[in-house]
Amino acid sequence: MPPDKPTPWGVVVPVKRLSAAKSRLQAYGDTARQQLALAFAADVVTAALRCPQVGRLLVVTDDPLAARTLAALGAVIVPDEPDDGLNPAVAYGADLLRVGVPGCGVVAVPSDLPALRAADLDVALGAVPVGGRAFVADSEVRGTTLLAAARGTTLAPAYGPSSRLRHLGSGAVELLASPALRRDVDTPEHLVEALSLGVGPHTAAVVAELRCFSLSPARCTMKP
Repeated sequence: MPPDKPTPWGVVVPVKRLSAAKSRLQAYGDTARQQLALAFAADVVTAALRCPQVGRLLVVTDDPLAARTLAALGAVIVPDEPDDGLNPAVAYGADLLRVGVPGCGVVAVPSDLPALRAADLDVALGAVPVGGRAFVADSEVRGTTLLAAARGTTLAPAYGPSSRLRHLGSGAVELLASPALRRDVDTPEHLVEALSLGVGPHTAAVVAELRCFSLSPARCTMKP
């Protein structure tokens, strides 16, 4: 009799309303800012769903365009019922995943990792301790990108300023990870770094529509 397959992981991706997302990319213009925010999320969803350990991906969002776009890529969409910020949205999504896939591990992945690759996520999930929690720090080693809880463990998200220290203090194990899994994008400088790592096709397509010199916001416009 073949051995049982391991219980797959469930991924929760919180996505802000595009009208309020990525305010520090406003220098590219409002249209480009919203298009970039959606493209980042689409590349995250695409990469995560290609990870062999992922069984379900749930997006928590109240944005209609993001909901339609990400559902078409294979995400399950739920509205942000708590409507009380990032941590409640992530915890809510994690709870729903465990209702739908009893016993699964849950992992929160932010929607602004446009260079994420399925292999990066696969390696990180393989390093989560059995019965424990783990996280990946952002490139500045202050915040958190990925946060994971193995089956039977509560996710307990504590995103926000200095979240790395809060997750460490709560007992989560800090994982080594690829630069692509650590490079969340909030600023034009972050976007340049992500592009150097290699972004997904959705982000690449939006960037190709920008008329830029070295992605300097002062020299960027959207193509007509």
